[in-house]
Amino acid sequence: MPHDFSGRTALVTGATSGIGRATAVALAERGAAVVVHGRDPRRAAETVALIEEKGGTARFEAADLADPAEVTRLAARAGSVDVLVNNAGIFRFASTADTDQATFGAHLDVNLRAPFLLVQALAPAMVARGRGAVVNLSSGAAATPGFGTGVYGASKAALESLTRVWAAEFGPAGVRVNAVAAGPTRTEGTAVHGEAFEAAAQSVALRRLADADEIAEAVVFLASDAAGYVNGATLSAMGGLPALG
Repeated sequence: MPHDFSGRTALVTGATSGIGRATAVALAERGAAVVVHGRDPRRAAETVALIEEKGGTARFEAADLADPAEVTRLAARAGSVDVLVNNAGIFRFASTADTDQATFGAHLDVNLRAPFLLVQALAPAMVARGRGAVVNLSSGAAATPGFGTGVYGASKAALESLTRVWAAEFGPAGVRVNAVAAGPTRTEGTAVHGEAFEAAAQSVALRRLADADEIAEAVVFLASDAAGYVNGATLSAMGGLPALG
């Protein structure tokens, strides 16, 4: 099977729905033992059950990624991890004038500090073993300005910057760090935006929203040995830019 993860452990944050769940299932189908992170035990149980139904192995670890102490405990409970997928994130769209301090801080806490703390805690053991892969979930908002996406886009742009730094820092020891910039994707989280989000499909060349499974496959590729010489890259999974008329 391509992208074989047999004998490896993967921690996927935000794995109880959407892209995170699809990624956890895809890694488990390819042999990884998956640590399913989330905050909702019911949804986590659904993810674990789905993986086990497919013959995979998974366990749930809860943590509030806005709390640095809980992030540190999550890393400790995850144990020896070969693959880290920093998928969990928040997106609350508002203009600069309407963005309060709590919203600003929440984006940096979850979208940036949590990945930093997890890499800080887990990458050294990967370095000691001489192998490992980290994949960070970014967004087209990191590079493309959009009304209301200022703080969200800035947090993802910073995550892409850390991706390049970590690739240089850990790459010599055989640990690769990459990112996937996801385009508009149909998930439980984006469904709340209704028709406004559906209209985002017209902003990409494929003229449709992505399915979570499609983004997950990009993550799996970057985490796999098939991407063995890919390091410090941000893979664009955004459906392409439409031609200007």
